Amino acid sequence: MHPTTERPSGLPRASRALPIATVALTALAPAAWGTTYAVTTELLPPGHPMFAGLVRALPAGLLALAITRVLPRGDWWWKAGVLGALNIGTLFPLLFLAAERLPGGVAATLGAAQPLLVAGLAIAALHVRPTVWRWTWGVLGVAGVGLVVLGPEARLDAVGVLAGLGGTTAMACGTVLTKRWGRPAGVGPLTLAGWQLTMGGVLLLPLTLVIEGVPHRIDAGAATGYLWLGSVGGLIAYTLWFRGIGKLSVGASAPLVLLSPLVATVIGTALGESLSLPQSLGFVLALAALLAAQFESAAGVWRVLVRGRRRQRPGPQPGRLRGGGPVLGVQVRGEPVLGMPVEGESVRGESVRGESVRGELVPEVPVRDERVGEGRVR
Repeated sequence: MHPTTERPSGLPRASRALPIATVALTALAPAAWGTTYAVTTELLPPGHPMFAGLVRALPAGLLALAITRVLPRGDWWWKAGVLGALNIGTLFPLLFLAAERLPGGVAATLGAAQPLLVAGLAIAALHVRPTVWRWTWGVLGVAGVGLVVLGPEARLDAVGVLAGLGGTTAMACGTVLTKRWGRPAGVGPLTLAGWQLTMGGVLLLPLTLVIEGVPHRIDAGAATGYLWLGSVGGLIAYTLWFRGIGKLSVGASAPLVLLSPLVATVIGTALGESLSLPQSLGFVLALAALLAAQFESAAGVWRVLVRGRRRQRPGPQPGRLRGGGPVLGVQVRGEPVLGMPVEGESVRGESVRGESVRGELVPEVPVRDERVGEGRVR
């Protein structure tokens, strides 16, 4: 099977351009993950990345199972195990390890490469070829994040770099497989998040006890940090993320992870850090890449801008039949505008059924019988 250029099917063209509500809700997940760097360095006890991943995953997963009361069935036992191992069991400890051993900027830049990895994996696993537009903005997004967070004082630690790349690769694989496998019928995103958090937590439990153990002291600040990461940064964020993956293409959802380093930067400025001119330009470039990647091409951006101008113009009044009655039921690409459908008749010589009028004035609807109420116009 040859890869095809990425284009979601089954949606009206307007819906394909920019489903704003879905994108905004999905973006809350990487925005919440952007707080991980500050919470890890400021609140959590150092030297325990596995324990942090365990506490973040297992309690949240068990809570989701208690709420939904739905367990995997059939092959979803091993699928949930694979996804849990990639998205949770592997990602979490590597993420905390990278945050401990690398400056936040270096770790964030490694994470920003995920959209490019997802794009490459999507060709093989989903037979979807991202457009040149999205490839280009993926590269520009990494460059923008690099300008924001990298500086001459950034130091590289081999273990931290490998941990960052490993976590990024694991989540990229998990994102593509989540898109490929979808969800079982009747299973919502909260249930899927619960399965993966639980599976990942169960995987981390013996490793944490054998390799790392429990921190000697967990103060109030650390407890607050674990609670935040497990609830907002764990169960809530992953529920929104899996919901978004199911609705958006991988080319649109993957670039949203650029929000993580951008949120981390905003938190840094709130704590007293300042941005230089190159950093400010990088911030704008990364944000532009995130938004531009929601479209398949430059033409998609132009269509949305043109539609926005048209909607600002005052629309014409609804058309009327020659008999004086309003035109009811004319459909806009399958979406009803007014009332019941006009069946069997024509607008400007073309069949009304399934055609697009977009709410414009219909000066005349030719009918065989102009009388309304005798079954000619329903």
